Amino acid sequence: MILRQMATKLRTCNRYLHTNKSSTDLANAIAELNKEMESVFGDAPPVGSNSSMNNLPLTQDTTFVPPGIEENVHDQHLTHISRTGEAQMVDVSSKETTKRVAIAGCKVILGQKAFDLVSANQITKGDVLTVAKIAGVNGAKQTSNLIPLCHNISLTHIRVDLTLNKKDFSVEIEGEAASTGKTGVEMEAMTAVTIAGLTVYDMCKAASKDIQITDVRLEHKMGGKSGEWSRNK
Repeated sequence: MILRQMATKLRTCNRYLHTNKSSTDLANAIAELNKEMESVFGDAPPVGSNSSMNNLPLTQDTTFVPPGIEENVHDQHLTHISRTGEAQMVDVSSKETTKRVAIAGCKVILGQKAFDLVSANQITKGDVLTVAKIAGVNGAKQTSNLIPLCHNISLTHIRVDLTLNKKDFSVEIEGEAASTGKTGVEMEAMTAVTIAGLTVYDMCKAASKDIQITDVRLEHKMGGKSGEWSRNK
């Protein structure tokens, strides 16, 4: 019954808001509604100097910030995310032009059967290591087409080396990319070794379904504002 009465009062206030009734009539309706609310929920808390309500802001920012992000955002923010949370391509116009070098690596674990075939150059698709090397070079040059927010940069050097490791029946791949410009070449080096690894997989998959591509990682980089970095240091 009480809820019905409150609903009736709310409808009454709503009608006042959408008609030309005087402000006095509207105030009376609101006062009656307040009395109904107090009879159900009790008196409203006092509004004084010690009330915690006085300390609440009148407006609040409804933007959600995940825990642990806000305190770090000023020190180290994600450059590919704008202030509004949208993906963006970083403007590198103001950056200094320096020599940039990056070295990356990965491993393709073949298993003994496929490893022996690659070692003897008996894979039916052809020379695995040579084809994968060329694929890695091409992959580095196509990085900006594959990764949406990467810059289209002019590479001055690409190196892709593949080495057979009999200890774990794997192919170890190392890629190096270099450029003189305003942005780094880490993605180009990592794309080179990834594409080379995928090519090894493609050429050997008929011999084994257990092949794994692992440990894709940046090993070393130099140039730019952050300077030199090595995984082993």
